[in-house]
Amino acid sequence: QVLLVESGGGLVQAGGSLRLSCSASGRTFSTYSMAWFRQAPGKEREFVAGITWRSITNYAEFVKGRFTISRDNAKNTVYLQMNSLKPEDTAVYYCAGDSSTFIIPARGPNSYDDWGQGTQVTVSS
Repeated sequence: QVLLVESGGGLVQAGGSLRLSCSASGRTFSTYSMAWFRQAPGKEREFVAGITWRSITNYAEFVKGRFTISRDNAKNTVYLQMNSLKPEDTAVYYCAGDSSTFIIPARGPNSYDDWGQGTQVTVSS
């Protein structure tokens, strides 16, 4: 199990950028599959992007070409670079991790055992 702590959220205008970070405790981070999910008020939590321990990535269709997920195992950190932000990107963003060695990142929240507390991203129009 790892402890996950997100940072980097905030208020940004439409078209702007933010970079979210998720720092993980534990010595097994490099073998973890990681993902970002988001949840807007009144909506279910949804997959945004994922990265396996071998750095295979996949993305939700609504963020392809705008968001990039990456990881730095030396720093026990996973990032989500968000560009060309839209008001509909407004949500609480959660970092998730799992020790399963997915071949490709899993998209279901139930596939991940460890979760951060979330960070708010608000995009104004």
